Amino acid sequence: MNIHEYQGKSILKSFGVAIQEGVVASTPEKAVLAAKELQKQTGTEWWVVKAQIHAGGRGKGGGVKLAKSINEVKEISKQIIGMQLVTHQTGPQGKKVKKVLIAQDVYYPGESETSEFYMSVLLNRQTGRNIIMYSTEGGMDIETVAAETPHLIFKEEIDPRVGLQAFQARKIAFNLGLNGKAFKEMVKFVSALYNAYDNTDSSLFEINPVLKTSDNKILAVDAKVNLDDNALFRHRDYLELRDLAEEDPAEVEASKFDLNFVKLDGNVGCMVNGAGLAMATMDIIKLSGGDPANFLDVGGTANAETVEAGFRIILKDPNVKAILINIFGGIVRCDRVAQGVVDAYHSVGNISIPVIVRLQGTNAQEGKELIDKSGLKVYSAITLQEAADRVKELV
Repeated sequence: MNIHEYQGKSILKSFGVAIQEGVVASTPEKAVLAAKELQKQTGTEWWVVKAQIHAGGRGKGGGVKLAKSINEVKEISKQIIGMQLVTHQTGPQGKKVKKVLIAQDVYYPGESETSEFYMSVLLNRQTGRNIIMYSTEGGMDIETVAAETPHLIFKEEIDPRVGLQAFQARKIAFNLGLNGKAFKEMVKFVSALYNAYDNTDSSLFEINPVLKTSDNKILAVDAKVNLDDNALFRHRDYLELRDLAEEDPAEVEASKFDLNFVKLDGNVGCMVNGAGLAMATMDIIKLSGGDPANFLDVGGTANAETVEAGFRIILKDPNVKAILINIFGGIVRCDRVAQGVVDAYHSVGNISIPVIVRLQGTNAQEGKELIDKSGLKVYSAITLQEAADRVKELV
């Protein structure tokens, strides 16, 4: 589950991570009040107005601007709130900005230069261990840094039996070229950041940039936080942080029925039980000359209700020219799924595109007979190749 920058910073602060302070606002008038409140709290004379959407690259798209007066806070907030912000992560359609974060200016003059670093905590799936990835090249797209200067990216792997060790935090601070007060502050920052990641069951904490201020403080200036959906039962208070307006409407609807759905750009809708089988189904669609329009895993207990919900979600995509249902009857019986398909077909109504149903496993033959005798525009298949041939023929 993705959350906004201001929400991520709030979580970080609760674990003792030093952050760039800020107050969120939904209108230009509230932005002015936020700026005044922030001035009382921090003494800042300038403010950064930051669009709050679930995407990176906001600054390049005009979603992050510096305000040097209260009047500028209001004017900039007017420009940003309500705009359709387009970044390299939103796609050409962009995302509508509904809130801004009014943040303190932390790039103030001082005795030494400011420095920007990159830091993230995530799972290394190859080793099954968490890693801290960091670089001296903060404030830039980490993908560009990795492609052009990979030697500037460091990784510190954490042993799950003992967790982050003090010497590892010191090693990170050393590799970032810090010394004195800034070195000590970075050690504390790294320890608190990893503690926050570990105790929130997150899948990603990304801070870009981590700032060394001119007076040698270490602050999280940005925060991208992904919470692990599978662990939210342990953190029910975080469920309130979900912003449905930032998510794809089809994916939101699918989540109501516990369906794993991801929208794609193809022309063949998929409805499958099991993630591995879904990936194989998408491959066979591609090999048959079509393009998958979605990833949809209905799970191992598919029934008429979930099948109908899947139908409705897939049919909302105008690009879909056919639907391939691929069910392996292990936990679920194929004849029950077939009956669910027939019932859903009648319930949804007006399905003008071909539906191919491939059933394999428990009661697969009985399921095929139900499909064949239904009189509906539904094509049955037993083997995956047969289903692929049907897709090629019909699409």
